[in-house]
Amino acid sequence: MQKQHMLGLLALAIATFFLLDGPQVFSLDNIREHRQALSAFTERHYLAMLLACGVAYALSTALSLPGGTVLSLLLGFLFGRWVGTGLILLAATLGATAVFWLARYLLADWARERLQGHALSQKLMAGFQEDAFNYLLFLRLVPLFPFWLVNLAPAFTQVSLRTYVITTFIGILPGSFIFANLGQSLGGIESLDELFSRQTLLALSLLGGLALIPVLSKYMQPNRFGG
Repeated sequence: MQKQHMLGLLALAIATFFLLDGPQVFSLDNIREHRQALSAFTERHYLAMLLACGVAYALSTALSLPGGTVLSLLLGFLFGRWVGTGLILLAATLGATAVFWLARYLLADWARERLQGHALSQKLMAGFQEDAFNYLLFLRLVPLFPFWLVNLAPAFTQVSLRTYVITTFIGILPGSFIFANLGQSLGGIESLDELFSRQTLLALSLLGGLALIPVLSKYMQPNRFGG
């Protein structure tokens, strides 16, 4: 019954988000249109907005709802690059950890069914067998993989909760800073495509490549080739 109740609550939360037109509310155009009112409200109720935005971001991550990128920009706009980065880091790590815990301990059957319908999930899970820490760090650093999938797949491997939390926190740090920093110029961003410039993707890919060096070095050892 506990699992059924939890699934019911999750389904209700997701349904409520879409019934209240969440994708439109958290769209870039809507945030840009109301940025002055949001900024003024934050100045009057700073701590309340800090808590509300943190909870909203964590829930968005935990429920794999759309709008995470816009929320990251919004936090950078409302709280600045440093506080915004810290809030994104904390909220995203908590939300991702909730996904991991639910998938591994409470909603394993449901999560496994969801993964089975995604071809990339099996390849991701196979990668954790060699070097879970560096492989997960690579997946976090390089923003080319669905965030919800990277949150979910490790729950069905030997990755420990400690490794998951540490690599999540470290891996999303560069991207969190980039989005929070860009959020300060929210009014000048016309589309989300502008955020993913070749230079930004290249820089994050190079960081991800560094994380994979220990994994690749294992394949270069002589005993792997019978030497």
